[in-house]
Amino acid sequence: MRRRGLAAAAALLVVAAAITAAIASGGGSTVQPRLTVFAAASLTNVLPRIDSHARYSFGGSNALATQIQQGLPADVFASANTQLPAQLHRQGLVDKPVWFTANALVLIVARGNPKHVRGVRGLERPGLRIVMAAAGVPAGDYTRTVLARLGRSDLVGKAVSQETDVREVLAKVTLGEADAGFVYATDAKTVAGQVTVLRLPARAQPQVVYAAAAVRASAHETEAKAWVARLRERPAQRLLQAAGFLPLPR
Repeated sequence: MRRRGLAAAAALLVVAAAITAAIASGGGSTVQPRLTVFAAASLTNVLPRIDSHARYSFGGSNALATQIQQGLPADVFASANTQLPAQLHRQGLVDKPVWFTANALVLIVARGNPKHVRGVRGLERPGLRIVMAAAGVPAGDYTRTVLARLGRSDLVGKAVSQETDVREVLAKVTLGEADAGFVYATDAKTVAGQVTVLRLPARAQPQVVYAAAAVRASAHETEAKAWVARLRERPAQRLLQAAGFLPLPR
């Protein structure tokens, strides 16, 4: 009986050693790498719902694109426009970008609209504190497109601050540091009840489309490509639209 016990123990040790060796060599391992995703600030609330395992760096899409150009380690770039990923693709830094969602720009004012702003025209009132994203930031460029289409480009110079990403604009108005600001509809939804949302005329609304791409310098490019493809699948699209994002334009 003792010999049988020793033999069984030896067999278990052999099996354990084989499993340990397989894990060490990566053979048969199903552990997924933790991807680093550089993503537009407006995606802050929704992307962790799509994938809670990834490591995120949120900010202005232009600043994130610059960081990729400078060689900062990232696996995926998700931008609030299509131009920046396309530029990085031309430079050979990312794979072909994939469009995955859309948004709309809105004007927000303090809760209850105490300044009685009725639209962009009302922003000309003296003493009104306007805030917007800086030029180069997708939200800032979309804002300038809206103002140009409405013949109000002069309001750019009236802004009390030019922010580095759209969430900073949102914070300024929410905290009462500004009277009005231009953000995405999804940003306004994250502070529902804390601000009043004013829709912009349809003729002035820019096409706000988001694109993502795997970074070619990634050590996990195959997984990064799969992550990007996942954004267009039904579960991710349901979460995006629940957060207020729009279906892709046809």
